[in-house]
Amino acid sequence: MTRTERAPASVGLVLLALMGASACEEVEQVQDRFRSETPHEAYLSGLEAAGLSRTALARDWIVASRRSLDEAMPVSLPFHERGTLTPEEAGAVAFRVDVPRGQTLTTDITLEAEPGARVFVDVFRVPENEQDPLRPVLSTDSVPGVFDHPVMRTGSFIVRIQPELLRGGRYDLTLRTEAQLAFPVENHGRRAIQSFFGADRDGGQRSHHGVDIFAPRGTPVLATADGTVSRVQTTNRGGKVVWLRDPVRNASIYYAHLDSQYVRSSQRVRRGDTLGFVGNTGNARTTPPHLHFGIYQRGQGPTDPAPFIIQPVGDVTPLSVDPDQLGRWVRVRAGGVRLRNAPSSTGDVLRELEDQVPVRALGGSGNWLRVRLPDGGTGWVAGSRIEPIETPLDGAGQ
Repeated sequence: MTRTERAPASVGLVLLALMGASACEEVEQVQDRFRSETPHEAYLSGLEAAGLSRTALARDWIVASRRSLDEAMPVSLPFHERGTLTPEEAGAVAFRVDVPRGQTLTTDITLEAEPGARVFVDVFRVPENEQDPLRPVLSTDSVPGVFDHPVMRTGSFIVRIQPELLRGGRYDLTLRTEAQLAFPVENHGRRAIQSFFGADRDGGQRSHHGVDIFAPRGTPVLATADGTVSRVQTTNRGGKVVWLRDPVRNASIYYAHLDSQYVRSSQRVRRGDTLGFVGNTGNARTTPPHLHFGIYQRGQGPTDPAPFIIQPVGDVTPLSVDPDQLGRWVRVRAGGVRLRNAPSSTGDVLRELEDQVPVRALGGSGNWLRVRLPDGGTGWVAGSRIEPIETPLDGAGQ
């Protein structure tokens, strides 16, 4: 698997200086100027070097890659599509998803294609100012595979799939998220959280900088990630506390109100190791035993820890449309069928289709088909409103 690389060490000082004076967005734009080409970009450079980029087919390929990003279809996670990439067309498909900080976006793709076929998978972060260029955060041509991108800043992401010229095949794509950190209380989960980040404290004089996870006294408290214990101490507010340094997220993780601590300062721990035990020390003496769990990221202060430790719920909707229709021309069964921008009845209506309009089925998700119209327009229609184009029309032959 090939991913976009970090900026070379030679520009590290430049980035550090910018980080102190500019927003993260500006720093990332500078970083992009020094990164290596993605496999998709390198392929395009190869076409240009070979003098092929001006051919009609290559121009169509370039237009398709850019158009797919401009018209990326919004989908909710988890999402699954079974789709087809046709070799005779220079096509591409892209999906747009929203992911909170603290989650990992996972792109899982399998491919049925001829041996050696290259399919490019690119994940872009949408900048805060959408007039700025998309930022590549993951790029590969090693398909099939499972590709993870830990999200450090809440935002929108676009996942694009495009084969090289004159290649194609059927694929299964699953997009999902998962929490980046392990849950910090043994044998407990989201239902044990009874007080969330930002809740009022001391009559509104301050806000809660973490989550409270209630569990019986003595329940093991666990390291949520590999790291180093930076402090083990006792304070008036937190009681017996442990601070864990997480280098991956550049964060300090705070465990408070422990009944007892089980580690020492400077000790290296692995995800799942016991750090202490649930209690109600400090200013929690009048409350039931619980763990106060907080995350502090350098330069950002307290961060809502819930997305980092709560696993998303929900499963992908099983495919219920006929997979044999994919790649074929089919037909709208009745007039007034709505073409939507997403595989959902709540998706924006792009247009209404007339009876018997032919469409090409490109992908299926749940009971929805992603189709392309003869004029090039694309969108989603309910699979129940589509029939094979060979189906006799009502009254035919009478």
